[in-house]
Amino acid sequence: MKSNATLIYNLFLVVGDFVTLVLAFVIAYVLRVSIDHHRVAHQISALNYFQAFVVLLPLWIIVFALIGLYENNISEKRFSEIGKLFVGSLLGILLVIGYSYGFNKVIFPAHLVAVYSFILSFGLLLIFRSLARNIKYFMFKKGFAITNLLIVGDTEMTHTLVESLFDYKTSGYKIIGIVGPKSHQKDDYKSIPIFDTFEQAYDKLGVERIHSIVQTELYSSTTKNNDVLTYAQTNHCAYRFIPGNSELFIGNIAVELFRSSIPVIAVHQTPLIGWGRIAKRLFDILFSLIVLIILSPILILISLLIILFNPGTILFSQERITRFNTTFKVYKFRTMKRKLSGRDPVTVFKEMQRPDLVEAFLAAKKLDNDPRITRLGGFIRKYSLDELPQLINIIKGDISLVGPRAIVPGELKYYKDKDSLLLSIKTGVTGLAQVSGRSDLDYYERAQLDLYYVQNWSFWLDLTILLKTIRVVFDRIGVK
Repeated sequence: MKSNATLIYNLFLVVGDFVTLVLAFVIAYVLRVSIDHHRVAHQISALNYFQAFVVLLPLWIIVFALIGLYENNISEKRFSEIGKLFVGSLLGILLVIGYSYGFNKVIFPAHLVAVYSFILSFGLLLIFRSLARNIKYFMFKKGFAITNLLIVGDTEMTHTLVESLFDYKTSGYKIIGIVGPKSHQKDDYKSIPIFDTFEQAYDKLGVERIHSIVQTELYSSTTKNNDVLTYAQTNHCAYRFIPGNSELFIGNIAVELFRSSIPVIAVHQTPLIGWGRIAKRLFDILFSLIVLIILSPILILISLLIILFNPGTILFSQERITRFNTTFKVYKFRTMKRKLSGRDPVTVFKEMQRPDLVEAFLAAKKLDNDPRITRLGGFIRKYSLDELPQLINIIKGDISLVGPRAIVPGELKYYKDKDSLLLSIKTGVTGLAQVSGRSDLDYYERAQLDLYYVQNWSFWLDLTILLKTIRVVFDRIGVK
């Protein structure tokens, strides 16, 4: 492609990662060996040590590539990049250790060198990647490594795309033209040339100026669409198109050969299929068992406190819906008064002669100060301790650790025609909605976040949500 900015940046990352790893291992050697060389387990010369890692580091870089550290948009996903750097550093050091044992070659002069190497590798890679990102944006601000973009189409997505990329100093894309009716263009980007036809655009702009083409709508004429694609291929321009029905392409997309010869696009409701479901289930079981064992004293203490200060059943169970519209009983610590727990909220508030509570609950499906909750229950809810018994639901396979919020049957109507999509995966104890505001979000916002999670699941997203859950619980974000 004409604009090699992305390729050059990725090459810079590869070289930079390699040099950074070399530096990390050199520092690790110096810290342990040069300072106290008399107490090392193996007398490995600096030259032999360095040569071993120069041979093994290319394999380490391949590991980085396999886990996605050189994807084009990796720098835009800061948290994902950090997580992958940690995993990549761990896998890399395990690769070195495995090589040492497998080939019976002593590489590390002492065990601490391996520990130092891992810590330094991860730390220095973080610093380098941050520096690389800042260099990239500095280049954008100076007008270097900019990709000239021509947009073909006049849809709402065209306007969204322009608004997102308009400032080339931050996006790295400079929109040099839009093909579409001038009467439909917004005043916000009058500075961008508007062309009636694609032919007019490349005649006026010139072949060398167009680096990339994004088509936001397909013409009714197959010939016109082929003209755009053929031009891009002939002149070595990057080409992308955005489908008119964007929801059709959200989830897991795969190009397959149907009947061995017909190319088709397979669209799954969620990326959580195949190995993903297996990995997620294994992680759920392992994590839940470990947490149950560690937190068993807290579970016992909460149970005793409920018996003492809120006599009645310890656990509260309610029918909820999970994957494929399957109903199950969700377990929680009972936080409401015994006579009010499990009853219809509207009925209870009417008996209390509190029409204001009825109105507030029907509007948001939650209350800031619910009179049904006891003082002990309020404390338990504040730190989400009432959710802990759901670990039993996870082990049973009713729900997952991370997923959409488990909903009661009567709430399906609020998801309208999206309920089948929402229930294509198991619901979860925590989820994107819970870590994005908790009680601060209205019902519609929570539903949208749950739907986003279903359509964009990844193992990295699960790990991100789990880490954010810890912060949200301890900071009590969104708790009232």
